[in-house]
Amino acid sequence: MIWDSSLITKYDLSGPRYTSYPTAPQFDANISKIALIDKMLMPSESPLSLYFHIPFCAHLCYYCACNKIVTKQYDKGAEYVELLGEEMRLRSLMLDDTRKVTQLHFGGGTPTFLSEALIDTLFASIKQHFNLINDGSQDYSIEIDPREITHTKLKRLTDMGINRISIGVQDFDHKVQKAIHRIQSFEMVSDLVCYARELGIKSINFDLIYGLPYQSIEGFRETLDQVIALSPERISLFNYAHLPERFRSQKRISDESLPAARLKLDLLKMSIEYLISAGYDYIGMDHFAKPDDSLAIAQKQGKLQRNFQGYTTHAGTDLVAFGVSAISDIKGVYIQNHTDLSKYRDSIEKGQLAISKGYISDLDDRIRHTVIMTLIAQFELNTVVIEKMFNIRFFDYFGEEVDKLKPMVDDEMVEVHRGGVQATIKVTERGRLLIRCICMVFDKYLNSSIKYSKVI
Repeated sequence: MIWDSSLITKYDLSGPRYTSYPTAPQFDANISKIALIDKMLMPSESPLSLYFHIPFCAHLCYYCACNKIVTKQYDKGAEYVELLGEEMRLRSLMLDDTRKVTQLHFGGGTPTFLSEALIDTLFASIKQHFNLINDGSQDYSIEIDPREITHTKLKRLTDMGINRISIGVQDFDHKVQKAIHRIQSFEMVSDLVCYARELGIKSINFDLIYGLPYQSIEGFRETLDQVIALSPERISLFNYAHLPERFRSQKRISDESLPAARLKLDLLKMSIEYLISAGYDYIGMDHFAKPDDSLAIAQKQGKLQRNFQGYTTHAGTDLVAFGVSAISDIKGVYIQNHTDLSKYRDSIEKGQLAISKGYISDLDDRIRHTVIMTLIAQFELNTVVIEKMFNIRFFDYFGEEVDKLKPMVDDEMVEVHRGGVQATIKVTERGRLLIRCICMVFDKYLNSSIKYSKVI
């Protein structure tokens, strides 16, 4: 991956992160719920990917933009797990119970907010309604706040089949941690990693954030040194988007404490170069992985995928999501639950699915989805494959879009090869960091009035 400062300045745009296409702003609150349910009822033999959103957090992290409820009342988890159990019962009536669950993820919020007893109850409900596997081939993961986990709780999770964990690190600098209201020592995280290894967890991800208050090149390099010493298989390096007008907790972070735009770019550049020099592969879109990690292997083999859970090695799964704000993706049918807990509770208690909005993809959506997701995961698209898959002539169908790529071709971000069975659109090493800009060319719904995050 080549860092080109002039291109980064030229393509200083905002745009979607493409965890779906069409993206969430296209979801319609007025869509027929019956039409969505009809699509869910269509028979399928595809394996399942399950997602559970646990919205509760015991601590308020000032930078956070997640759908969350901050509370010290741990008993709130009991009612929520009961609601999840009922939602699973309703959803399972529409799905073949023999379909294997190859992927399972708990996000939040703080999933480890739940007690061990509630974790037992939740897994019992999942096993009652879905076909979990525990033969080592599963990809079952959970997001962990190091302040909200014990050895016994982590052991319980691994007993239930969890074999991947994602740890929210952000930054080890104490001054930065104090400014974002998230104090957790290196020793706390190191202890968690060591015990996870003892339990046989072979895939650990660290979440890091650049652009936080009081960050410096020297300080963040020290954090990276500590991260590399703990040797996680994957690293997610996210950009902090300061939007206090949208996220009230961010008002507690002063503008003056944030790194200037130039320093923020320098932090990103240093981090990318540092992680690559430490042996990590740049997967794309903020993600890094060791060369022998399944993400890196899948990308080399042309099998890497992308969905609401980020990059994934599980192709062809139907994503069924549970809990407040959760989004399901069943072959291009998107279904989002209510983002408000009281509305979610009211629907479930009435014996109804908590559907807030949704979207049913048409043929053009599916074509563009395949193009965008292939580019964002593989950095290369074989246009002949798209032609055979959808019975189109690629360069006729996307004539306007290919014309829009010409400036990017001139800037050596993209190579377009038209001839023969190897006709391709290939993202160069110079263009990889700007992959979102390239994908935006194929997005027919792109709306400048929607406030997206910066691509860099």
